[in-house]
Amino acid sequence: MALDPESAKAEIIKFCEEKSANKSKFYFNDFTKLFPDEKSRDVKKLLTQLVQEEKMVFWSSGSTTMYGLTGAGKQAHSEGED
Repeated sequence: MALDPESAKAEIIKFCEEKSANKSKFYFNDFTKLFPDEKSRDVKKLLTQLVQEEKMVFWSSGSTTMYGLTGAGKQAHSEGED
């Protein structure tokens, strides 16, 4: 991986914060577009680290996987995360 993991994670958080006025959850492909030169597996590892650090949440409907900032969006309120 050519990216510095910490700066890449910061870029992911910044991306989510900038878009949070319109969206609280993002598709995996939204994040792969941030790092077009990286393998999707490496991007997935970064997202997994952010979830483990509790900076982001993982959400799945069974067919769709999405990620969002911890405590953002309607889902957080309905699950008592706030």
